[in-house]
Amino acid sequence: MDILITGANGFVGKNLNSYLSGNFSISNLSLRFNKSADIIINSDHVIHLSGKAHDLKNVSQPSDYYEANFELTKKLFDAFVKSDARKFIFISSVKAAADDVPDVLTEDVIPNPVTHYGKSKLMAEEYIQSQKLPDGKSYYILRPCMIHGVGNKGNLNLLYRLIKKRIPYPLAAFENKRSFLSVENLCFIIREIIERDDFTQGIYNVSDDEALSTNEVVSILSVSLNYRPSLWKISPALIKFVAKLGDKFHLPLNTERLNKLTENYIVSNKKIKNQLKKNLPLSAMEGLKLTAQSFQQPN
Repeated sequence: MDILITGANGFVGKNLNSYLSGNFSISNLSLRFNKSADIIINSDHVIHLSGKAHDLKNVSQPSDYYEANFELTKKLFDAFVKSDARKFIFISSVKAAADDVPDVLTEDVIPNPVTHYGKSKLMAEEYIQSQKLPDGKSYYILRPCMIHGVGNKGNLNLLYRLIKKRIPYPLAAFENKRSFLSVENLCFIIREIIERDDFTQGIYNVSDDEALSTNEVVSILSVSLNYRPSLWKISPALIKFVAKLGDKFHLPLNTERLNKLTENYIVSNKKIKNQLKKNLPLSAMEGLKLTAQSFQQPN
């Protein structure tokens, strides 16, 4: 079975290549360097990871998102429709559905993204859903929440480095619950979709089973270093003021990053679990422990 992967050099791509290699024939396609060239697909399935991630520093141009996340997805999907490939798996984002989640995010929510990142991902989703597919073809739109694992360079890595320096976590006064996704669980789900014929095409949220508080995450990362968790409950009002200064002076803590660390963002994975009819390989805590261990390895 041949699989074409875009974005293979990214964090998820590297993990997915490693996860699938040995069982499948993998070919990689860089859309970044083939913007004007025709795309020819000679694989059985397409896994589209490539895209522009959300920029926490807010220095990207809006057009960058629509070019990378919509236009190139459209071009790749058109090539898929013309090819003999059977399954198209698009890695979108929960941010295509909602930036704020007051309760629990399900696939039934009416999408209302507010960032160019989320809007561009939603445009790609809507294009895929609007196209009539020939018999034998199907699409799967996966909306992962915050992904972590080996090679992760995001907020969890930043948090880990702060803890390693023995810097107390100053946001402990914020009480929250949010969903995470181990990259191994994501890879497992993708492989199940590839290998099985009983998956119904459509949109699926993807997350670990349990939601965790950031304080719990800090504790897990601290224990991985054999440290006692150091949680400071500083006034949220003061922290928000400092974050606004970070917006203005480009400091490590800004409003965007503060929201990422302290927001409630619980994602339901019930729909895809009903399709899987299997347990995910890792619990949320097990996945985070493995990620913490990976941070200790030399780059």
